[in-house]
Amino acid sequence: QVQLVESGGGLVQAGGSLRLSCVASGRTFSNYAMGWFRQAPGKGREFVATIWDGGRTYYADSVKGRFTISRDKDKNLVYLQMNSLKPEDTAVYYCAARSLGYTSTRAIDYDYWGQGTQVTVSS
Repeated sequence: QVQLVESGGGLVQAGGSLRLSCVASGRTFSNYAMGWFRQAPGKGREFVATIWDGGRTYYADSVKGRFTISRDKDKNLVYLQMNSLKPEDTAVYYCAARSLGYTSTRAIDYDYWGQGTQVTVSS
């Protein structure tokens, strides 16, 4: 059974940092594209960042320069380092995996999802 489990969310003041982790189990994800998405109350699921093809990365404009996605293929782990957090970053953050090697910024293109972890940034 494939599982993605996120952790690391919490409450932080504006300007602070958090690191989210996502551990994948049930199969080897080394050839999968991995992504982070987020969903704020009353809004749709929004692309944040993705990593694929040995380490290529792509970010949403809203987080570029502040967030960094990385992975440890041997441990089936994906990270999202979030710095200079803003109140508008408040959302539930989801980890996702796409079985085809090439990545996507569309949530519909991802095959597996975690349960999400809450990030709240206070002003």
